[in-house]
Amino acid sequence: MNVSAYLRRIGLSAVDHPDRQFLSRLQENHLLHIPFENLDISLHRPIRLSLPPVYEKVVERGRGGFCYELNGLFHWLLRECGFHTTLISARVREADGSFGPEFDHLAVLVLLETPYVVDVGFGDCCRHPLPLTGDEVEDISGRYRVASKTDGEGYALQKKTEGHWVTEYRFTTLPYELQAFTSMCQHHQTSPASTFTQKKMCTIATDDGRITLTQDFLTITRDGKKQKHPVTSDRQFHDELLRYFGIKL
Repeated sequence: MNVSAYLRRIGLSAVDHPDRQFLSRLQENHLLHIPFENLDISLHRPIRLSLPPVYEKVVERGRGGFCYELNGLFHWLLRECGFHTTLISARVREADGSFGPEFDHLAVLVLLETPYVVDVGFGDCCRHPLPLTGDEVEDISGRYRVASKTDGEGYALQKKTEGHWVTEYRFTTLPYELQAFTSMCQHHQTSPASTFTQKKMCTIATDDGRITLTQDFLTITRDGKKQKHPVTSDRQFHDELLRYFGIKL
């Protein structure tokens, strides 16, 4: 695995000082260049939690992935760039307001002057590091913060929605190795209850919004305005996938 090639994949040319500014640039560039997608799952191609094949897929073949792949690989890059980081487990909020099990989602904790949570594997989420202090961070996708849970057990990553703070996922700062996520990674590839097995999807951040492709629609968001176009065939899906994401399956 090669740091320079990874940096080129996300539009950067060199390693900088491991501070918040460089961390923010790494995170945003990653989101602008590497899509969040579940295409291998829809094709029944097994995803192994091993960094070399993930690196080959994402960096060398120009693909994307889901949280275990993208945040696992990003964690490696951050360490190679001189950051002190750990992998953390998160429980994602379900549609009914409940939360998934432990290891439902993988994110990265970066230890600078204060700890920050960074995430390049959650789809439409904050594009910059979020401090655990509760300070708000705003970007084109919305306003975010990390709040301490009232029960004293961990934190909640929240997004302001219609004037209210809504929790996206809960997490603690306990450090884990990548292999601790193996069982839930397998679950999300195979279980009918997982959102990742229900429909194919590919989404990427853009400077002015986001582009999302599913088997049903192509949605282009620019400056908060959405244009939704029906996808009516597999051929159209593959054409749009190549056109907007540069991916040929």
